[in-house]
Amino acid sequence: MALIAVYPGTFDPITNGHTDLVRRACEIFDEVIVGVASTGGNKAPFFSLKERVSLAEQALERFPNAKVRGFDSLLVEFARQQNAKVILRGLRAVSDFEFEFQLASMNRQLDSELESMFLTPAEEHAFISSSLVRDIAKLGGDVSKFVSSAVVKALKTKSLG
Repeated sequence: MALIAVYPGTFDPITNGHTDLVRRACEIFDEVIVGVASTGGNKAPFFSLKERVSLAEQALERFPNAKVRGFDSLLVEFARQQNAKVILRGLRAVSDFEFEFQLASMNRQLDSELESMFLTPAEEHAFISSSLVRDIAKLGGDVSKFVSSAVVKALKTKSLG
């Protein structure tokens, strides 16, 4: 039986930090499903769901056991649909832990068969966040060290349009 993990997020846009986490998760799990959430709770996404899925697919195409799927449901329901046993989350800083711990506890209450696993980013990616990347790009800054070339192009097109 394949060990499947779901790595959820809005990925608005996917960054090199996300990609690095997927790369490392692909070495642990048989399959990693990158679940692109349609919305991020209180925040309206900069890119549409279709755009975010496409950008994630392009960024992750070199990982054969990584798949990208958009979803608009409870995470635990999406994980069940994917036959996942693990929800994978990234922790960039200690400040992320409290919120992530709360989410993991709630997800365990909703589905006791799902486990949460946390990975920390490589040090060179620990400071990168999608919101910082968007802010830098909107102000004309160079984000090519933080995201794939496809994301750089999409940010330029979206910011100018």
